[in-house]
Amino acid sequence: MSATPTRRIIAATTLVALLTLSACAAGPAFHARQIAAQPTPSTPAPTPSASPSPTPRPTPGSLDWYVSQVPTFPEAPPPQPVPLPATGPIPFWYRLPIDQKVAFITIDDGGLARPPAVPDFIWRARIPVTMFLNSPAAEEYGDYFRQIQASGGIVENHTIRHTSLAGRSYDYQKQEICGSADKLETLFGKRPTLFRPPFGEYDSTTLEAARDCGAKAVLHWSETVHEGKVRYQTPEKVIRPGDVLLMHFRPALMDDLLAALKAIHRAGLTPALLQDYIR
Repeated sequence: MSATPTRRIIAATTLVALLTLSACAAGPAFHARQIAAQPTPSTPAPTPSASPSPTPRPTPGSLDWYVSQVPTFPEAPPPQPVPLPATGPIPFWYRLPIDQKVAFITIDDGGLARPPAVPDFIWRARIPVTMFLNSPAAEEYGDYFRQIQASGGIVENHTIRHTSLAGRSYDYQKQEICGSADKLETLFGKRPTLFRPPFGEYDSTTLEAARDCGAKAVLHWSETVHEGKVRYQTPEKVIRPGDVLLMHFRPALMDDLLAALKAIHRAGLTPALLQDYIR
């Protein structure tokens, strides 16, 4: 009789020990499931680490590469238009008589070459350009020049035949200037108000004919750009406020535009539109 309570105590003790071991074994697993089931925004579930893919560099000579090379310019100041004479000859300028920190990019002719990436380059890099076009080229390749016009480019007058005007009769010069202005107005919806004589050659008759054809000013240039090199016309070899850079529609026009932009940037200037200053 006395052994029975002892066996009961031993059995009870064994049961308690087994339950305790069972609880100890189950406790950590349950706790781990709780953490996994309740993630918080500040401690997201870990993910496999992966190195970010490097951004590929644009291929030199591609449109993306040219765009990547364009400097970052300060914002252009609000333009202060140049006063124009109310009567008499219209002005002939190598550079605009201004002190604002801007320079002007101009592109001539249009008949020789039209690099296909140029309109997109002008649009993507937001390059303000003035095109002095010969009217036959403008008519033949109108879609190309309208792409540039749609990107903010302005079309101005560079005669019909691209022949020297100096020394020619008034009637000849007027026909060259007015005839081109008429055609360009028809093609692009705006009559030119600026004129550049071929080769920069002009006389007093040129100024008179240009005025009678609706021009407000005749433009020469301060620097030329060819095959990616800026050729300065002054010993300082720096672009000054108001300078006018000349280039042409030639095979290396992408390089010329980029060289002009870098030179303007080195001088602490910003490219701007001639038409904002000559109104």
